[in-house]
Amino acid sequence: MGGWGELILAFVAFLASHAVPVQPPVKRRLEAALGRRGYLAGYIALSVAMLSWMILAAGRAPWVPVLPWAAWQAWVPNLAMPVVCLLIVFGVGVPNPLSFGGARNDRFDPDRPGIAGLTRHPLLWALALWSAAHALANPDLAHLLLFGGFAGFAVLGTRVIDRRNQRLMGRAAWQRLAARSSNLPFAALAAGRWRPRRGPDRARVLIALALWAALFWGHAPVIGVSPLPAPF
Repeated sequence: MGGWGELILAFVAFLASHAVPVQPPVKRRLEAALGRRGYLAGYIALSVAMLSWMILAAGRAPWVPVLPWAAWQAWVPNLAMPVVCLLIVFGVGVPNPLSFGGARNDRFDPDRPGIAGLTRHPLLWALALWSAAHALANPDLAHLLLFGGFAGFAVLGTRVIDRRNQRLMGRAAWQRLAARSSNLPFAALAAGRWRPRRGPDRARVLIALALWAALFWGHAPVIGVSPLPAPF
């Protein structure tokens, strides 16, 4: 299997780390032992560790070019990442029973859905945008498999969660909660079903900016590749 073995092993470990902890019996035991916040923090830390391993493994896999590369493609992740960080920060810790990452979901107001009005799956669309941008900037086989797989996983996940929630909540209850939201970003806004009532939370904007800066300046030390396009 050569240099592809580590990438395959990392991918399997990533899938297992996401499939096992969310199984209801396992999740209940972990939340009982760690608390909800402890479980969520542990799950996020494990996800980041597995993701970092997969990226490093893709970089060590044999280089097989698939698509042509041009210098402008290196700018795509740099333009996408601020949006990704905003989606992450605004999607975590806010009431949103329509997807994962929400908190205090009993306080969710379907008439004022917040970030769920923009898209009810902000974290999954952040993953999809991050993946697609990095796939375009790294059009070799290993990275296309890695980032293309993540993008497909994220987009498919939005539909899977919608179907699961409709089954668990009942279709009528789900439709009531989701009336002013949309899966596709900006679709509810374009259709006139949602209008933001106020501007974005400035504190969260600053946190998103700090997250972007940490990812930008930590990219070279952690991943081994500078995100700065040539000739910088």
